[in-house]
Amino acid sequence: MDKNLWEQVQLVKQQSPLVHNITNYVVMNNTANALLAVGASPIMAHAKSEIHEMVSIAHSVVINIGTLDEYWAESMIIAAKAAHSLKKPWILDPVGAGATGFRDEILHQLLPYRPTVIRGNASEIIALAKANTIVTKGVDSTAKSDEAINAAQYLVNQHDTIVCISGATDIILDRQQTSFIRNGHHLMTKVTGLGCSATALIGAFAGVTEKYFEATAAAMALMGIAGELAVLESKGPGSLQVNLLDKLYTITEEEFLSHLKYER
Repeated sequence: MDKNLWEQVQLVKQQSPLVHNITNYVVMNNTANALLAVGASPIMAHAKSEIHEMVSIAHSVVINIGTLDEYWAESMIIAAKAAHSLKKPWILDPVGAGATGFRDEILHQLLPYRPTVIRGNASEIIALAKANTIVTKGVDSTAKSDEAINAAQYLVNQHDTIVCISGATDIILDRQQTSFIRNGHHLMTKVTGLGCSATALIGAFAGVTEKYFEATAAAMALMGIAGELAVLESKGPGSLQVNLLDKLYTITEEEFLSHLKYER
């Protein structure tokens, strides 16, 4: 299985999938650079007039509601509908789910189009499942990843999706299996948008295979391992951003497999 994850990393480099992102403008540059570093081809487009054409040529779609507004919300719904209709994989990052009624309403409209993968922190996954026992703290999680497993399983069953709960341990679930990835470093939480970049990487990996569970695991493992290795060369969050991009680009099979902490 570990080798399979590395093969997914290589597949992205070989096929250079086109990933259509409707993402938040705080992280747009970081996300595009992360996709380029792993070998994918990013496009950031949210104009309603071109959504259908973009989705039709893309290998996958990533929708991130971080800096949501009324115009972008319409574009996201159009893109999700198009991806579902064209049977293209699309990834949902429910940033700040539960923080406002507006966000929850847009998520309510997106979910019927059955995202291939949902990736969020524990609080976001709990809020998305309407298990409102824990308050969302903006875009930061107030819950640990294992506290969201029941909520994630509910989403899996309701929407026939894969759910990735990100945290100190990343937990990935579908109807048949659960995986745990224990890679990463706490300094990564001091760099804005690394979770959003991880979501985009899932989009890239889902764009080259129909093994979406493995694609999700490979993307999250790659981000976590690259972060661990980049921290060793970094003085703080600023240099970590640069070193992480470099490591996403240069990581070797030996580095990946020797650092991978994956349990299925």
